[in-house]
Amino acid sequence: MDEDQGSSNRILRTLRLRPRGMTITEIAKHTGLTRNSVSKHLEVLRVGGQVDMRTVGNAKVYSLAQRVPMSAFLCFTSNLIVVLDRCGNILQINDRFLSIAGRKKEEILGENVREVALPVVSTPETLALIEGVEREQYITDVRYRPDGEEFFYQMQVVPTVFDHGERGRTIVLEDITEKKRYVRNMEFLAKSAMDFVDLPDDTDVYQRIGELIIEFIPEGKVFVQSYDEAKNTFFVRSVMDELFRQELISLLGRDPVGMPFPLDEVFLSPFLENPGEIEYGVREIPLEARPAKGVFSFYDLAFGQIPEDVCEQVVTTCNIGKAYMTFLVWKGQLLGDVGVFLAADEEIEDVHALESFIRQASIAISKRMTEERLRRSNQRFRQVVELFPFPAAIINAEGRYTFINRKFIEVFGYTLDDIPTGKEWFARAFPDAAVRRDVIATWKKDVDKAGENQVRPRMYEVTCKNGERKTVIFRPILFCDQSHYVTYEDVTELRRAQSILLDDIEDLKAVGEELRIMDMALASLPCAVAVADANRHLRYVNAAFLAMWGYESLDDVAGMDASELWTADGGMDWALDPWSGVVTGLRRDRSSFSVQGTFALLRDDDGERLGLVGWFGDIPGIS
Repeated sequence: MDEDQGSSNRILRTLRLRPRGMTITEIAKHTGLTRNSVSKHLEVLRVGGQVDMRTVGNAKVYSLAQRVPMSAFLCFTSNLIVVLDRCGNILQINDRFLSIAGRKKEEILGENVREVALPVVSTPETLALIEGVEREQYITDVRYRPDGEEFFYQMQVVPTVFDHGERGRTIVLEDITEKKRYVRNMEFLAKSAMDFVDLPDDTDVYQRIGELIIEFIPEGKVFVQSYDEAKNTFFVRSVMDELFRQELISLLGRDPVGMPFPLDEVFLSPFLENPGEIEYGVREIPLEARPAKGVFSFYDLAFGQIPEDVCEQVVTTCNIGKAYMTFLVWKGQLLGDVGVFLAADEEIEDVHALESFIRQASIAISKRMTEERLRRSNQRFRQVVELFPFPAAIINAEGRYTFINRKFIEVFGYTLDDIPTGKEWFARAFPDAAVRRDVIATWKKDVDKAGENQVRPRMYEVTCKNGERKTVIFRPILFCDQSHYVTYEDVTELRRAQSILLDDIEDLKAVGEELRIMDMALASLPCAVAVADANRHLRYVNAAFLAMWGYESLDDVAGMDASELWTADGGMDWALDPWSGVVTGLRRDRSSFSVQGTFALLRDDDGERLGLVGWFGDIPGIS
């Protein structure tokens, strides 16, 4: 060991015994060296980062350095770190950065960063940012896309001053790719959730699902299918992107949108379950143009409905190497399925985010189906009400008349344009201001006291459009959404003939409060009424019908075929609308009787038959 190295070691050993520090004089006394020699060695050790110096009064106090050498620090971080001098020459680079770059340290050190293709930092844009930093630390996010992949880094450029006073820059790159993807996926899910909430009624929800998936997976080829439970069949509802769709049209000889895939064939494929047991989740399925035996193929995914040679062309032409399959399921109900096709070397970055989106989409479809069933149910109800032989109206929670049947117009003469609101109706029906105030007060009082689905009968004298005055029993029913369904019974002639007493109204109210909502609307009819579905199975009968046929409750006849309860001499033409004639009723005790029947078909907006409503009464001329 040379003399200088020995002297330096003696100084370092002495300083270890005095962690608070020593002056040059104290060190010289303990080491036996001269003050000049100690001063020279301390300066070398300080520049080398082995000792620190601080000034206490007029004295310089030296102690062992507590700093971690840069080379040691670089080894203990997952970040990418490179140290540059003021000209951009590489002074230090950590092993993590070298592994990403695929280079050796001796190939990098001393080279200029502009001449060495380092990942992330050697792009012109990033170098411009680095060279623009002089005295203040700079932090920004940078994107790096090698071979089509996308990575994100948070870059810190730290101005650095070296021991010899020269300036440089330290570049620290933190991989934030997963964080960026997570934030992007959460933003996508939040956006898609709001998209489904605000989806207009006329928007094809399956098409929108396909559009959103392509937005999330731009490189994907997507199809979305609906499931028809009645037909046990899948139907293609959306194919994305447009180029993929055009390629399929060319290969299949037809547009794939609308193609049916019967589910009966699915059970031959082992990757699908019974519809009642299908669970939520995304499956990755490798595909090949000519798969080995036991390996899934595009032909399997097509349920065998597309010829095998065409399936092979689809896989080859469209560069399909794998499929991500998932079912649209909500609360155990199969609603459809979704498929995403990718090349063999591509994959979905976040399958869990896709699963979350599919759950949102399933809820949106279920909501749309519920709304459609409600719309059809409401349409069927309105058609029944339209055919009732007595006036009826529906008033929404804001007091606007949304529906009146033709019998209402026939009895009172007013149309919906004449009475758009309850205020207009009261003004026309009760032109006397004092009477109108009493009627409105009574109506409000009944509304405040009445519970949901309770009948509140009241009798008023109404002025018709032609000026005629009629005595009418109002039977309003308050629904859970605060809307009202009101039936009106014209008892003018009956009142004149029989002098109906006011307490009869209360009797009617007591009876009406025990009935269901539909029975409330029909119970007051003197004739028997029955409603059947399109297959002629009974769905509703009123009390008069039960009495005439000898049954006790709707449960006794619900679901029975109409032909089990009545027949027509010479047969009944179910296609006629309306149809009227004598029918033979078959009572519960199998005895028969003759009755006059009138029947009308219930149809939707497209003319499709929804069911049948029938009225039964005495045969004219027979007592």
